[in-house]
Parts: sequence; structure tokens; C-alpha cells
Amino acid sequence: MNITLKNIDPVNATLTVTVGKDDYQPKVEKALNDLRKNIVIDGFRKGNAPKSRIQALYGKAVLVDEINTLVSNSLYDYIKESQLDVLGEPLPSKEPQDPLDFDNQNDYEFTFDLALAPEMDVKLTKSDKLTYYEIQVSDDMIEKQINNFKANYGSYETVETVEAKDMVKGLLTESDGNIKVEDALLMPSVIKDEAEKAKFIGAKIDDIIIFNPYKAYDGHEVELATFLKIKKDEVAAHQGDFTFTIVEITHYKEAELGIELYDEIYEPGTVTSEEAFKTKIKENLTRQLQPESDYQFFLDAKAALEEKAKDIQFPDEFLKRWLVAADDMHTPESVEEDYPNILAGLKFQLIKDKLLKDNDIQVETEDVNAKAAAVVRSQFAQYGISNVSDLLVENQVREILKNQDYIQNLVNHVIEDKLIDVLKQQVNLESKEITVEDFQKLLKK
Repeated sequence: MNITLKNIDPVNATLTVTVGKDDYQPKVEKALNDLRKNIVIDGFRKGNAPKSRIQALYGKAVLVDEINTLVSNSLYDYIKESQLDVLGEPLPSKEPQDPLDFDNQNDYEFTFDLALAPEMDVKLTKSDKLTYYEIQVSDDMIEKQINNFKANYGSYETVETVEAKDMVKGLLTESDGNIKVEDALLMPSVIKDEAEKAKFIGAKIDDIIIFNPYKAYDGHEVELATFLKIKKDEVAAHQGDFTFTIVEITHYKEAELGIELYDEIYEPGTVTSEEAFKTKIKENLTRQLQPESDYQFFLDAKAALEEKAKDIQFPDEFLKRWLVAADDMHTPESVEEDYPNILAGLKFQLIKDKLLKDNDIQVETEDVNAKAAAVVRSQFAQYGISNVSDLLVENQVREILKNQDYIQNLVNHVIEDKLIDVLKQQVNLESKEITVEDFQKLLKK
């Protein structure tokens, strides 16, 4: 067997594979012998059919199959052993080839077109100036977070008079007595009809309210069915008045600023004043916003790298052929339309792979676990929960790491994080403070 590589240009080549009888005949004979042992032919017991009969029936098909397998395996072994950095898969040469005569030939020649990845020696240096946007935490953001904490860490108490956001429990009875619901629950704030809502504001325990649920909830079947404890298709039959005898009024009281709240949110004893509380909130919000700043920096760095790589030659004609051949859903027309985006993605992937290799960026198990823990803590922080126990985080991490797709997603994020850290060191980084509003405008661009 002989394999010859011929470079057409820096990104296109051909591979010619020549196989002789000595290369494939032992494999053909073994395949025919195995076939003879297992096949049943009329007039012969299993395994006793004459070799000549097997050869006549299956010899050509086995020959073609074994040669194709031999050529394919040899082709990929050569690419691997020669450390050729190829794009896509080899394709049969677009140039005309002599027809193969499997009845009379002993030697066969196959030529394949090959796409070679261009050298992507693209990097950023100190001569490249990039802006790093430091998103500023405003006083309004801090106050909003404080209000969220006060709301999330509040408590319930029983009161005598109904306010809009209170939970009211009572006995609900239809005027004709067909429906009677004990321990019915409602909140005036969710009643849609203002006149019906007003009937409850200021009411007291043991008051009897005459109201119309159908009007109150604007005829919404799901809400009414839940409230009246009936089926949705029965709602339309109950559009009259009901009485609601108030049994209990529960008021949600927001938490007050103080040591008790601070210790509930953060490690006890770490925050002892309102000023320290605001400082801690600002620190956490700043940390939560950093990934947004990193993301914008990564986009800007990506654009700078792509600009440097804009003139690098790619095997465009080959790649378009391969995309059509590799996916039945692709047509020459659809590939032509999508190719600019496909090429842009491929180009940056090659740039990124080179940067990862040059900077020895690797992902360890510890990196993935740490990223998973950071994601879990960030999710809790979105709900105003900052003082999360390590045990709870570990349990959550253990659960999400059962999902292989999620693990791969984490790996990709770790790679990106490490690459961002490296690029920050390589460029001339200019920090610029920016408000959240202006940063959002920047992202929209």
C-alpha cells in the first residue's frame, strides 16, 4: 500500500491511496471463509457450501467492502500519524478518476481532496488597547436590594383589619346555598374589579362581605374554579353574589433593618451596622455584575482577534462541498447563504484552540466543581439568599453534576473564564466606569 500527500496550496491537498492484491486479499479470504461458516445455501448444509459457490455469489461484494474499509482506515491512520490538522472529512476528489474494474484489476488507486486548517497565529498584545467596563452599583440598586431583603425575610402576623396585601380566610357561601367553601382564601390585591376589591379593604374579623366573585376575578375560569372549588366548565353557572364571613386576617410584615436581619442574610457577626450592610450589598452586587463586564470584554477581544484574522485563507470551496455532503438537510444554496456565519464560527474556534494551546489552558475537575458551586450560590443570591450553607451548596452541586450536558456547559464556561483572564493580561486594558443603563445600551449594539 502506498499513500501520497500532494499540497495544492496552503489549505488544500490531495491524498492518493494505492492498494495492491497483497494488501486486501488476506482480508477478502478471511471474510469469505467467515461467510461460508455461517451462511445457508440451498442444497448444502450450513458451512459446507463450496468455496467456489461462495466466491461466485459474494466475492465481488466482499472485495469492494474490504477495499473500502482498508482505504478508509488507512486514510485516517495516515492523517493521525502525520498529525495533519484537517477541516471536515476527506472527500473523493472532484477531479475525474479512472473507473475501477473489480473484475479484472488487482491494484486500485483512490484520490481524496483534503482541507488543511490554516495557521492561526493570531494573538493580542500590549499594543492592542481594549476597554474593560466596570459596571457601577448605584444607590438605587442598593436600596432595591435592601427592600427585597426586607420583603423576603419578613414574617406573618394576625391582624384585625384588612389591607390590600393581606391574606383573608373565611366562610364562602353562594346566595342560594349551592356552594359553600370553608377556609376560603383571598387577597384583595389580586382582585381585578376595583369595586369588589374595595368591599374588603378595612373589613374586620366576623364581618360579612357580600360580593360577586365572577366580577371580582373578571370571569377568569381557572382562578374562579380554584376559589370556588368547582370545575372550570361549571364556573359560568355561578355568576351571582356570595357572602364571605371573615374568620382570620394574616398580614405580612416586612423585616426591619437590624442585627437580626443582618445575621439572617450573612454570616452572623460579620455585619453590625446599616452602613456595613450597604457596603456588603454593594460588594455582592459588584461581584454579580463582573461576569457581565467579562462578557463584554470577551466580545471586544473576539472582534479584535477576528479583525487580525480577516485575511487568512480558508479552503472555502472544499468546505462548502463537505457541508453539503455531511448533512442531507444542507443544499448548495442553503450552504452558500449560511457560509459567512459558518466560516466566522469556524475561524474563531481555530483562534480559540490556538490560544488555549499556546497558553496551556486546561480544565481540571476542581475547576468544574468550583464553577458549579459559584452557579448555585449565584442562583440563591438572585432570590436574596446570601448566607447559604456549604452543605446545601455541595448537595446542589452533586445533583447538577449528574447531567452530562450541564457538565459540558460548565466546562465551556470554565474555558471561557480562563481565556478571559489570559487575554486581560495580554492586552493594554483600559478600565472605564459605566452605569447599568449605559451598559445595557452597549450590549444592545
